[in-house]
Amino acid sequence: MSPVLEPNPQNGHKKLGLVLGAMLLVTVIIAVIASLASP
Repeated sequence: MSPVLEPNPQNGHKKLGLVLGAMLLVTVIIAVIASLASP
């Protein structure tokens, strides 16, 4: 099991940025699909 807080912060920040970027990307994709689906 991986620890909640990573010992190396640079890798943790990169992973956190990747997760936040993926969440933002999914939100944008959902917004685009919703705007295209609405008449």
